[in-house]
Amino acid sequence: MPVPWFLLSLALGRNPVVLSLERVVGPQDTARCSPGLSCHLWDGDVLCLPGSLVSAPGPVLVPTRLQTELVLRCHEETDCDLCVRVVVHLAVHGYWEDPEDEEFRRAADPELEEPRNVSLQAHVVLSFQAYPTAHCVLLEVQVPAALVQPGQSVGSVAFDCFEAALGAEVQIWSYTQPRYQKELNLTQQLPDCRGLEVQDNIQSCWALPWLNVSADGEDVRLVLDVSEEQRFGLSLYWNQVQGPVKPWWHSNLTGPQTITLNHTDLVPCLCIQVWPLEPDSVRTSICPFREDPRAHRNLWRAARLQLLPPRGWRLDAPCSLPAEATLCWQALDGGPCLPLVPPLPRENVTVNKVLEFPLLKGHPNICVQVSTWEKLQLQECLWADSLGPLKDDMLLVETRGPQDNGSLCALEPSGCTPLLSRAPTRAARLGEQLLQDVQSGQCLQLWDNDLGVLWACPMDKYIHQRWALVWLACLLLVAVVFLLLLVKMNHVKGWLRLLKEDIRAGAVAVRSRAALLLYSADDASFERLVGALASALCQLPLRVAVDLWSRRDLSAQGALAWFHAQRHRTLQEGGVVVLLFSPGAVALCREWLQDATSAPRAHGPHDAFAASLSCVLPDFLQGRAPGRYVGAYFDKLLPADAVPALFRSVPVFSLPSQLPDFLGTLQGSAAPRPRRLAERAEQVSRALQPALDSCFRAPGVPERGRGMGPEAGDRT
Repeated sequence: MPVPWFLLSLALGRNPVVLSLERVVGPQDTARCSPGLSCHLWDGDVLCLPGSLVSAPGPVLVPTRLQTELVLRCHEETDCDLCVRVVVHLAVHGYWEDPEDEEFRRAADPELEEPRNVSLQAHVVLSFQAYPTAHCVLLEVQVPAALVQPGQSVGSVAFDCFEAALGAEVQIWSYTQPRYQKELNLTQQLPDCRGLEVQDNIQSCWALPWLNVSADGEDVRLVLDVSEEQRFGLSLYWNQVQGPVKPWWHSNLTGPQTITLNHTDLVPCLCIQVWPLEPDSVRTSICPFREDPRAHRNLWRAARLQLLPPRGWRLDAPCSLPAEATLCWQALDGGPCLPLVPPLPRENVTVNKVLEFPLLKGHPNICVQVSTWEKLQLQECLWADSLGPLKDDMLLVETRGPQDNGSLCALEPSGCTPLLSRAPTRAARLGEQLLQDVQSGQCLQLWDNDLGVLWACPMDKYIHQRWALVWLACLLLVAVVFLLLLVKMNHVKGWLRLLKEDIRAGAVAVRSRAALLLYSADDASFERLVGALASALCQLPLRVAVDLWSRRDLSAQGALAWFHAQRHRTLQEGGVVVLLFSPGAVALCREWLQDATSAPRAHGPHDAFAASLSCVLPDFLQGRAPGRYVGAYFDKLLPADAVPALFRSVPVFSLPSQLPDFLGTLQGSAAPRPRRLAERAEQVSRALQPALDSCFRAPGVPERGRGMGPEAGDRT
């Protein structure tokens, strides 16, 4: 069923709500005054130079308000141009002399008449700019003495008129010569052929292509009603509020045309521009998706936070985002990210621009939150890759009073706990030690200004002290148990045998290593092959994480957030990230490597491989990949030389021919002996064979180098 807003006709001129305009006949400019004033328009243009401010010698006329009106200047009945009429409202500014002195002089001599019974004259300049032209005129205005009352409005003067192009943005300034106050200014976006009664008046609108936007299921149709012989241009672009317009797609076509857009391509700033392929033709633009909820959801899905060490960051998005960014503190034990106290200034997000927070030093526990007035949209601990994993540090907030008397508290989930208090929290128990750490310089100063200071104090030594006592108690307990066993050795031999077997089984479970499997979802048969590999690896034993088994979490968190959590958990536990290369994965890697600065094209909501490249590639580029990553590919799906050279800094295995070496690398120090490893490789190979056969039997697919990657083509 069509979406309701699409049913609203967006035809460019077929049935729009039009504005009827007054007609002005003749090419000559004119000036008209309100009753009581006299005015004169000087011939020719004047220099558009306001000059510097000067002091008024007494009462002077100054502009107080600008008003515009659109009219049609017609040379013939059907040959008109759009024109802007400007009305300047004037008032008297200043006095002849100090009002208190005037009242004193009148009180001393009541018979004294008004000292300054004269008219006022002003030269008012109107400056008009509409890219790429500028035009200035000079109006001479005279006010009779009867209307000269300081601070009072005296009337207005109207100028007919400044010609401008349809759809142009115009800027108007008004000031006097000499200039007695700051100039007035006004910016106005003129309508195009859609919003004016111009079909029979402005000839440049006669050949305009007419466009309808409608729904076709999940997709959007652009229907252009153009005669068969007419050629026209069509452009789709991202209209950025901050920064220049970003072209997305452009083509010269011959009418009529129907163009289909995928609903995933919709964003609020996606605009459509059409024009006939004729010299000096009028271009008409519409942006019909500004209020579409799907477009706003797509925009947030496409938004990406990017790390720019040491403390810089940027938010990449195709459109401007009505959002704010703040800093928060993420504790090692999890829980919500705590807003920093005292609060740092909230930053309005400027997309595609490098931003920096006012910190003295970076810290891995400091995160960035991007939120709208409705909810939190994005949260990333942006500097974790460059500064290491989260630390078990305590954030202390020092507030400064008016007389340099400060206080220290610790930021905890329950609030900011004073150090010297009896609260049942870790910070209160260690209050005196933390205070000594700050005074002795053992804490890192993160921020400092007139309101206070932020300190990050390490807690490692207190944890070591606590564990030392625990280990001492354990050693004493072991010694007591050992003595008891010596006394009753014969009675507990059977129990020890069972205990030994339990310990061995537990050790095997403990030694199982974590592995995060990343792949590109080329097609359904390849996903089944990946699922078979993941299931076989779980029998080694290995603790395998793959997005196939976490679709619900992917939908709730998003692919990038899910990958961050899995990657952090896997590497923190000493595991390994497996990059499974396929034709689609190789294509994505090459796309990122060839143009790392541009935003990636949209991918499916469950494609963790595409979402993870923004974090995987920096590890390889900065030499952090060895020991943390392993590569693999299937023999008949990809040639050995297809894997990009950047990823060969880590072991890359061919499957199933190199399965023993691949499994040994995955299990690391817990790998069994070669004979046992070969048996496990044979088990995995047998488990993979049905999925491999199914993958190779896909119709129309060669045995090597299958084109399963996304195809580049016309976006429409």
